[in-house]
Amino acid sequence: MGPNEKSRPDDVKVLGAETGTATSGSLHDAPASAIEDDNKALESRVTRKIDMRVVPMLCALYLTAYLDRTNIGNARLLGLEAELKMPSDGYNTAIWVFFLTFPLRTSSMLIILQVPSNLVMARSKIPPHWWLGISMTLLGIVTMCQGFVRSPAPLYVCRAIMGIFEGSLGPAAALMMGSYYRKHEFPLRYCCFTTSALVGASFSSFLAYAISFMDDVQGISAWRWIFILEGLFNIVVALFTFVVLPPFPAESTFLAPEEKQHLLDRLYRERGDEADTLRGQPWMSFLFDWQTWLNIVMYFGADMSAAAISQFSPTILNELGWTANEANLRNVPIWLVGAFFAVTANILAGRLKIRFPFILFGATLCTIGWAIQLSQANPSGVRYFALYFIATGAFIQLPMCVAWLSANLVGRPRKAVAHALQIGFGNSANFVSANVFITTQRPKYPTGFTTGLVITVVGLVAASVLEYTLWTKNKQADRREAKGEPETKLVGKDGVRFRYTL
Repeated sequence: MGPNEKSRPDDVKVLGAETGTATSGSLHDAPASAIEDDNKALESRVTRKIDMRVVPMLCALYLTAYLDRTNIGNARLLGLEAELKMPSDGYNTAIWVFFLTFPLRTSSMLIILQVPSNLVMARSKIPPHWWLGISMTLLGIVTMCQGFVRSPAPLYVCRAIMGIFEGSLGPAAALMMGSYYRKHEFPLRYCCFTTSALVGASFSSFLAYAISFMDDVQGISAWRWIFILEGLFNIVVALFTFVVLPPFPAESTFLAPEEKQHLLDRLYRERGDEADTLRGQPWMSFLFDWQTWLNIVMYFGADMSAAAISQFSPTILNELGWTANEANLRNVPIWLVGAFFAVTANILAGRLKIRFPFILFGATLCTIGWAIQLSQANPSGVRYFALYFIATGAFIQLPMCVAWLSANLVGRPRKAVAHALQIGFGNSANFVSANVFITTQRPKYPTGFTTGLVITVVGLVAASVLEYTLWTKNKQADRREAKGEPETKLVGKDGVRFRYTL
């Protein structure tokens, strides 16, 4: 919750949005240079403490969660389908049932976590670290259970339950980071969050290679060990959530009083006094906001590429002529290269304070990659290289879409609804990906590659429309300001000037 006049102590005065600091009357007698140095030190200390408590824990959770989500592709190469006697479309079913339930938990986050924290804590008594800690621990337990199934049906059930538990993480992370960080700080932090998933997927491929040598240890197949060991790893990481992850800023206790007030003040200057109640909110406008839905189409287009890479890249590499172990090893650098470019792009986006050019670049890479796959270009190394294009383009876009939406929305209730819709509906691309790579179309997969290309282009068009619309609205606001007309888009009681981030 942004601080209001009652929550700000009488001796705390806002110095200005540019420095983003607050000081007390006792500092007025000090030299200006000394005050500035103290403000910079406080600013750095607060940001560093948040970076140490919020980002690493959320990244660790997403790393293990994504590892659990994608390890089925590695298990497939080590005999999952044969031992369970799965039908020809059994693997696809195991993929899509996960994402059938995924949006259910995402929507529940709108009720449980993605509303102002003080109201939720008063009613549910479940703070974020407990909610996510329990969810991720249960996710690890169900992941382990996959290693003990004896037929396809229990595997499908486990995957469906996993989707419910993992669905809470993405929206919660977007809301948590959006609550602690300002616009220019958010992109890099959220990129670190999404990039941790890429590291997790890469780690999963490497672990699958190592675990393949455990085949028949204790009479257990190697693919079963993948689920058992990686699920156990998830549980261990999830237990740290209970003591490391803080609540929302207004309820945080890891900052000293002066640091906490500084955080609340700098958030207030950027966002104004964010609403802390559900009553009187224009919920219909939140649900049908044009900006949110254009962003959802963008996110869907990018996530189609990411889903295909996570679910089917080991299979595609295997069918290009490499053995199961060779395919798993060659899958590792795809994720790492994508992670490198994602972080680099988001650092630049934060410094330049722009988003669209990077999204355009990422979508273009995906389009080229899908076109190469569809054309069945030879030799096999060309199609392997195309997987890098698809992965890199998708991983640049995904965190950028979330950061772009967060930067252009004001108020926690509106952001809560928007991110729930964005990630819930956007991740439905995984459902599409799971059903268009048809086993009987091996190895060319014309339906899968055509669908990926078309959806990517649609996402690119949506991004272009959104950019043009935001640019037009900013120009209209500039013209009104130049004429001395009153602003129609002000934030908070102080009337902070607002412009859309492009």
